[in-house]
Amino acid sequence: MSETNRIEYKRELSDGLEKEVVAFLNYREGGIIYIGIDKEGRTFGVKDPDSVQLKIKDRVRNNIRPSALGLFDIVTEERDGNDILKIIVASGSEKPYHLKKFGMSEKGCFIRLGSAAEPMSQKLIEELFATRTRNSIGKIKAHRQDLRFEQLHIYYQEKQKPLNKQFRKNLELTTTGGDLNYAAYLLADENNVSVKLAKYKGNTRVDLVESNEYGYCSLIKATKSVLDKMNLENRTITKITHSERKEHRLWNAIALREAIINAFVHNDYTREIAPKFEIFSDRIEITSAGSLPDGLSKNEFFEGFSIPRNKELMRIYKDLDLVEQLGSGIPRILESYSKDSFRFSENFLRMVFPASEEVFDKTTNETPQVTLQETPQVTPQVQDLLNVINGEDSRSELQYHLGLSDRENFRKNYLQPALAEGLIEMTIPEKPQSSKQRYRLTGRGAKARKI
Repeated sequence: MSETNRIEYKRELSDGLEKEVVAFLNYREGGIIYIGIDKEGRTFGVKDPDSVQLKIKDRVRNNIRPSALGLFDIVTEERDGNDILKIIVASGSEKPYHLKKFGMSEKGCFIRLGSAAEPMSQKLIEELFATRTRNSIGKIKAHRQDLRFEQLHIYYQEKQKPLNKQFRKNLELTTTGGDLNYAAYLLADENNVSVKLAKYKGNTRVDLVESNEYGYCSLIKATKSVLDKMNLENRTITKITHSERKEHRLWNAIALREAIINAFVHNDYTREIAPKFEIFSDRIEITSAGSLPDGLSKNEFFEGFSIPRNKELMRIYKDLDLVEQLGSGIPRILESYSKDSFRFSENFLRMVFPASEEVFDKTTNETPQVTLQETPQVTPQVQDLLNVINGEDSRSELQYHLGLSDRENFRKNYLQPALAEGLIEMTIPEKPQSSKQRYRLTGRGAKARKI
């Protein structure tokens, strides 16, 4: 395969890498740079891909402005028995990107033309700068500056990526003036962002049977709560014939997860609207605010070209393994659902996935009701547990908020009594030991809560 407008080959890491990255950042489709392949398409490989990855990340982070963090991804691939590096570069929303050394000049600004990175004219530089996105969550000052990030620390610690004292700056949670920005507000322990998940009995919004709210907490926590809830709703249907046993779920699990993540990461939060999730008897609808980013066509969207609306969120979701690589989500969804599943408007993007069966299983017997005492037996420890639960929490989160280091003490005196009294419930009851297990209040527990 030869070089194209979206593909650049480099036999080895060279001094011109940043120039190629800048050109793709400024190009409306982004592009891919392969390290370890020469201009003729012959594979030579990379001897120490891990070390080279670190060098690339460091150079892109320090030598390109505005920040390209969240706009590029590096993965190792094998070709012809050799390891090569694939650098995926998204089209940025703060054009023109430039080499820090030369600033916004013809020496510093490049754009992809054909199979080459060409210098920008001063006129184009000025035109792009005039249209640069200014109303982004990274530039908007948060209306609160007394924000705490305990939940974010927990999630990074769980991935063995502990945050240091400079994490606000390193994760781009501050404005150029040093104030916490709106991205920080979304990721803080407390905010006013409410994520709704509704369930209707029919195929219209008339008969609401369940309404869940995941919010007022870190957007990461809200995302995980929605993922866990949807995993529970996405039940498995089993059909047994004389020759085999067939199982399938209401919705393709991979596509559903990608759609949920996509809605959170690419939602236009500057409109102060959160993504919305709705389950009907025949389908699921996932709605996020904002139309396609400027410069991205529907065809490019479906082909996986990426212009991250919120690069700060994209970077953190990638750090926490919620996003695999840039531009991979939509193609994964299209493996299971057609392009007709996507509805575009000036203000919203909606994904509609039909259910493989009736969402409400009419053949399954109702779950037997468990009789509980009218007045629950709430010890001081259980009461403390009820008071710190916020939405859906992991064991480590609950222990952290309670200030408990002894896991056995927490299990014996807090968790088990609360479960036995029906005050809290597991999000994955069929897998009590799951690493993704979370706990939430029941209606009974909500009544006993004292805050």
